[in-house]
Parts: sequence; structure tokens; C-alpha cells
Amino acid sequence: MAARAGVSRATASRVLRGASNVSDQARTAVLSAAEDISYAPNRAARSLVTGRSDSVAFLVAESEDRLFSDPFFLGMLRAAQTVIAEAGLQLVFTVASSPAEHRRFLHYAAGGHVDGVLVLSLHGRDQLPQELESHAVPTVLSGRPLSGGPLHFVDSDNAGGARMATEHLLDTGRRAIATITGPLDMCAGQDRLAGYRTALAAAGRPYDAGLVAHGQFSIVSGQQAMAELLASRPELDAVFAASDLTAIGAMRAIEAAGRRVFDDVAVVGFDDIGDAELAHPALTTIRQPITEMGRTMAIRLLQRIAGEPAPLGTVLPVELVRRLTA
Repeated sequence: MAARAGVSRATASRVLRGASNVSDQARTAVLSAAEDISYAPNRAARSLVTGRSDSVAFLVAESEDRLFSDPFFLGMLRAAQTVIAEAGLQLVFTVASSPAEHRRFLHYAAGGHVDGVLVLSLHGRDQLPQELESHAVPTVLSGRPLSGGPLHFVDSDNAGGARMATEHLLDTGRRAIATITGPLDMCAGQDRLAGYRTALAAAGRPYDAGLVAHGQFSIVSGQQAMAELLASRPELDAVFAASDLTAIGAMRAIEAAGRRVFDDVAVVGFDDIGDAELAHPALTTIRQPITEMGRTMAIRLLQRIAGEPAPLGTVLPVELVRRLTA
């Protein structure tokens, strides 16, 4: 190909690596020659020279059932994939929900098969990010880490959004406001419960543990938790659900109990997935910037892989989207 372009092999190599120290004329000639012969770089050979795999991993620490039932993960994946592809890298998607799967992935990543890792949905004090970093594998998390240590992460303002949702219910005159939490071994679950409590305290309302039920960011858990709340506290007239799927489940339980969403029990969710607007009635919710979160995670990881400075933590703003349930 170098001969076809009329340049040296070294110049052709620099062009194909994306180096800047070549003339526009040489770059045009090499790229034209590459197109003529349908040239594709040998990634395996190049990795031996650069020590890079030109791949990054997108790891979700959840079961496949949870992964494929929640649109949040697909939105994050699509956004991250766009950024990674634009950078000319491959995205390797993997699910690791058990300690054994974590160990296998750590062995894979530490073996040089990926240049960095995007990690979503960590639970508790999982040390996988620290272990990856100890093997010099740059890692960026979705969500504030609970496991301690200086880890890079991108998150939305979960506490602020939950406070906003609860304040909205208070402002509309609701008196007995319940909440259905997310998993409390995750930062999002903890922060959204904290935001609910902050809004009540600011309004001079006491925190009532009897108005708090625990969910798993799923329709089934939301429906079950709401049924229990209605049975134990029939006077409740509003609920802040820590995810839209949870809120949709809660709406089903409200209707099954013979009560009306909004008229009898107002509902606010969190996420603004597509199903929120399509729900009947359309769900009032807190919109977190899912696409921007995925993009920012990927950008931060690319910065780290390139050895560029990157903020340790990035928290993106959220907003209240008013529809028909509250």
C-alpha cells in the first residue's frame, strides 16, 4: 500500500495510526490507496506493538433478567457505544452478577484483553473496581461508589431529584407521602431515600418509617411494595417511587386496590424511560440524562486510557417532568 500511495512504509504506518506528523498530501494518498485495496488494519499485530487491545468493556453487575427488563441499561449502552465507536475502538459487552463471574472478568481484563472498563450497577462494597485499577486497568463507574477509595464515576443528582419529586408532592397538597426505595446496597437507592427524607424535614414533616417500602427498581417489586403500603397505611395519598418501573408497578397496585391514580394517590417516578410517557395515565417523573451519562462515562474512560486528566466524579443535573400522575 505504501508503494501504491507513493510514500514510505513509515509514513503509511503513521497515517493509519492517526498520527498528526504527516502532510495532508501524504495522508490523502495513503487513505485513498487504503480504500482502493479495501485495507483493514491487523488489530492483533498492532496490539503487539502498542500494548493496547483497542477494546473497552461495558460490564453490568446484574442478572440478565434485570438487565433486559430495564431500559436504563440499553440507553447507557447505546450512548457509550457511539462514543467508543467514534474513537475507533471496540466495545465488549458483558454481564457479571456473581463472585465467580467477577473473578473470570478480572482475569480477562487483567490479561490485557481490554484497555479500560465501564462498570454499571455495582452493589454494596464490591471491590471489583479497585481490583481492576490495581491491575492498571482504567475503570469508570456509573454511580457514586459505596466501596470507598478514589474511583472515577459519573452519576446523576439522585438525592436532588428525589427531593424535587417529594417537594412537588408536598406542593400539590398531599399529606401522607410514601416512598418505595430502590436497592439500598446501591448508591442510587440510598441517595433517593435521602432526598425524600430531606424534603420532608425541610417541610417540617416527620419521617415515618411506616410509609417506606423497599423495592428493586422493578415493576414486580413496585407492585408488591405498593400493595403492602395500601394495606398498612390506607390514608396515604401519594408515593415517590425510586424508578419508573417501580412507579408503573405501584400504579397497577393502586388500581387493583380500587383506587385511582392521581385522584386518590399521586405517583412520581424517577428516570423518564420511554414507558413513563406511554403509561396510563402518563407518569410524572424525574428525568435523569441517561444518554449524557453514558456518553460522559465513555469520554472519561477514553481520557484515562490516553493518560489525560479526568475529573474524579461527575454529577449531572436532573429535572422534574410533569405529566398526569401528580
